[in-house]
Amino acid sequence: MIQPPPADEVRSAANRLKRARGQLAGVVRMLEEGRDCGEVIAQLAAVNRALDRAGFAIVASGLKECLSQEGGADSLDTQKMEKLFLSLA
Repeated sequence: MIQPPPADEVRSAANRLKRARGQLAGVVRMLEEGRDCGEVIAQLAAVNRALDRAGFAIVASGLKECLSQEGGADSLDTQKMEKLFLSLA
């Protein structure tokens, strides 16, 4: 089983996602204002990177928790972890 991340890491990931939400709202405003396509795409790419970073941080934190518990690496469900990482790729 993949464990949930510790509370401080949850807060960090939540903050990243909130920033991404703000960036996405900015992208929507840019579209509504008719801003340059290149600027919109650049901001959209930044939102995408922010979401990826939050997702990877959550998965990495869960992996760290699994490794620190009894059984360590031997108790990891490798296929499940691989699936989580690939879902973000």
